[in-house]
Amino acid sequence: MFKTALKALARSAKPLRILAANFRANSRANVAIITGIAAIPMVSAVGCVVDYSMASMIRTKLQAAADAATLATVSKNSPIITTAKTMAGNGSVSGGSTYATNFFSAETTAFSGTNPAATVTKTGTVISATATYSYQVPTFFMKVVGFPNITVSGSSTASFTLPAYINFYLMLDVSGSMSFPSTTAEMTRLMAVNPDNLHPANSPPANGYPQGCQFACHFSAQGTCSQTQAQSWGGANGPWQGLWPYAGQNIPSQWPSSSGGYPTAANAGYCMGFIITRLGTSAASPAGCTSNPPLYTNDSSTPASPGPGKPSGCGQYVNWSNSQVSSCPSPGTTSCIQLRADAVGFAVNALLSQAVTTETNDGLANQFQVGLFPFIQNLCTAGTGSSNSCSVGLTTSLTGGTITTFASQLANLLDTGQNATLGSGGTHFENALKSMNTFITNAAIGTGTGPNNALPYVFIVTDGSQDYQTQSGGNWQSQHWTSNATVPYQNSSTVIPPNSEDTNDYCGTMKGRGITVAVLYIPYGTIVNPNPAFANNEDGYANANIQNIPTALQNCASPGFYYTASTPAAITSALVTMFEQAVSTAHVSQ
Repeated sequence: MFKTALKALARSAKPLRILAANFRANSRANVAIITGIAAIPMVSAVGCVVDYSMASMIRTKLQAAADAATLATVSKNSPIITTAKTMAGNGSVSGGSTYATNFFSAETTAFSGTNPAATVTKTGTVISATATYSYQVPTFFMKVVGFPNITVSGSSTASFTLPAYINFYLMLDVSGSMSFPSTTAEMTRLMAVNPDNLHPANSPPANGYPQGCQFACHFSAQGTCSQTQAQSWGGANGPWQGLWPYAGQNIPSQWPSSSGGYPTAANAGYCMGFIITRLGTSAASPAGCTSNPPLYTNDSSTPASPGPGKPSGCGQYVNWSNSQVSSCPSPGTTSCIQLRADAVGFAVNALLSQAVTTETNDGLANQFQVGLFPFIQNLCTAGTGSSNSCSVGLTTSLTGGTITTFASQLANLLDTGQNATLGSGGTHFENALKSMNTFITNAAIGTGTGPNNALPYVFIVTDGSQDYQTQSGGNWQSQHWTSNATVPYQNSSTVIPPNSEDTNDYCGTMKGRGITVAVLYIPYGTIVNPNPAFANNEDGYANANIQNIPTALQNCASPGFYYTASTPAAITSALVTMFEQAVSTAHVSQ
C-alpha cells in the first residue's frame, strides 16, 4: 500500500520537475535581471571617472599655480631675493612665506579654501622656496555613494643660487722678461734705438747684440748693465763720437752723468731701454739721409760716417725732448713704446671694470675684492684695504684711483734692481707661490656666502720662465739654486716648480686647500739672434725652455683655468674671460 502511494506521488511530481528544468534552461530574461542588479555600481563607476577627471584637472591648475609661486619667489628680480642678499647668515627669509602664498592665491581665485602654505629659507648661497596646498573638490556622482568631495594636494620647490662673493689675488710678474715689447712692431722700434748691450756689427759679439737689445731693461745701479764697447766708446772723443744714439742727438738728462753730451767709459753700464720706452720714438727722414745705414759701422779709431753734425740714418729717433710717460696704454704711439707689463696693467683695469658691471647686474654690493701683488724675486703684498709702493691689498674700491692707477703704471715696477721688497735678478716662483699660499690664511678660504666668507681665486699672469739668479748693486748671484745637468747655471731657465731644482708643488698645495688657481700665460718671446757668449748662454737656455712652459703652467692651473694670450687685445680679452669664468663657476658650484 505504502509503495503504491509513493509511486503515485512520483507520477504526480514529474510534471513539476519538467517545469523546473524548463525554467532553468530558459535564459531569455537573465540579461535584464543582471543589468538591473549591476546598474547601481555601473553608474557609480562612471561617476567616479567623471569626478576624478574633474579633480585631476583642478589639481593640474593648482600645481601650476604653486610652481609659478615658488619660481616667482626666487626669481632674480624678486624682492625676496633682494632681502636674502642682505642676510648675514642662514634662516627664514623675511616676507618670503607671505609673498609665495599671496602669489598662489592670486592665481587660484576660482578655488576658495585651497589652504596654501609656504616657506622660504637661505642656506649658504641657496635660497629655497617651498609651497604646499590642499583643496576639496566637490563631486557630482560619488556623493550618491557617500563621497561628497575628493581631496587634492601637492607641493612645489624652487631654488636660486646667490652670486658668490669672491676675492681675487692677482699675482703679476714684473721680472725683467716682462719688459719685452708688447708687439713685434714695438720690438722693432726698441731694437732700432736701444743701446743696451749693443756691439758694432763688425766687432766680436762678447756680451753685445749688433741688432740692439730686445728687452727694455732699466736697472739704475752702476755696473748692473754690461759696459759694452759701443757704450764706452761713444764719448766726445771716442771712435763713434757723436753717433750715440744718432748724430746730432744729445743724451737725455736722465743719463746719470755725461761728458760732452755722450756716455763715456766712466758712466757706461746704465740701462737705457726702459727710459726710451717711456719717451717714445718718431720716424725720421732728415734731408740728405740715406736709407737705413747701421747705427755703428766699425770699431776703428776713425770716426764713422756720418760724423758729428752730419745727418743720421733714416729710421726711428728717440724723442729725447719728451717728458717720460707714467704709463703706455696702447702700442704704436710716438709718446711711448708699449711693453708687456703695460699691456697687463691695462688688462687688469678692464677686469676691474667688468667686476663693477657684474656687481651692478647682480645687485650685490662689495661682491668682489681685488688685490694686485707683483713679484720678481719676492712677492710684494699688502693687507686688506691698504697699499704700498709695490702692491695693493684686497679692496672693494674697484674704481678707486689707488688700484686703477697702480694697474696702469704697472710697468714702472719692472726690475730696477732697487726695490728691496721685490728683489731683483730673476723670476722666483718658488718664493712668490710659497708666499701667496701663506698670505691666504685658512680663515680667508670661504664658501662665497658673504664678504667675510669669500671664495679665494689666485690669478697668475706671467711668461712662465723660472730663473734663480739674483742681483744687488750690480752683483749677480743666485737663490735656491744648485748646479745640475738641467740647470747648470743660476740663470738657466726652467719652469714653475715642481722642477729639477725645487720639487715642491706650490700650486697643488693651494688647490688642495680650496683655492682656485687661474693662469694667464703670455708666451715667452723667442730671443732673436741669441748670443751664446752672453751670461753663460742665457739666451740659449731661455729659448730652449719655451717649449716646456705651457705644460708646467697648465699643471699649475685648476681645471679649465689655463689661458694664453700674446697681443695686448688678447691679453685683455683673456683676463676678462678668466674673471667671468670664475664668477660663473663659483655660482654653479654653490
